[in-house]
Amino acid sequence: MAKRNRAITARRQHLKSVMLQIAATELEKEESRRETEKQNYLSEHCPPLHVPGSMSEVQELCKQLHAKIDAAEEEKYDMEIRVQKSSKELEDMNQKLFDLRGKFKRPPLRRVRMSADAMLKALLGSKHKVCMDLRANLKQVKKEDTEKERDLRDVGDWRKNIEEKSGMEGRKKMFESES
Repeated sequence: MAKRNRAITARRQHLKSVMLQIAATELEKEESRRETEKQNYLSEHCPPLHVPGSMSEVQELCKQLHAKIDAAEEEKYDMEIRVQKSSKELEDMNQKLFDLRGKFKRPPLRRVRMSADAMLKALLGSKHKVCMDLRANLKQVKKEDTEKERDLRDVGDWRKNIEEKSGMEGRKKMFESES
């Protein structure tokens, strides 16, 4: 049984090493293929540069290079516009799909602390002239004194009364006020 297990593990290790060798050769082939593709593309699209000797030839070369740059920029711009259109169409299709299913995705909402004035200013912009200071519009009401409140105010703080009546001086005052 032990010999069999060793044979199985040895076979597994051998298969693993063979697979790694095959993968390494495949990676080398892939890398060489990419390099040849790169060389072919560069030879097609980027011919070798011949630097002319006279000034007029240099100017002509610059004009040709600028024309190629302009063509490449136009192509890039057209591609960007196509990508934007297709992404917009995808968003519209996704929205239609959600509408048809009847399931709506709730956007994540953030809690914003804002006063009423700031909110109106954000919503209305420069049209906002109304002040939402609610306390400014309230009437001031005078409070009528009730008899209980007057008594409490006249009595004052009970601690003061006790301190005044404590000791001999307080007793003298009590006798003097009674007579």
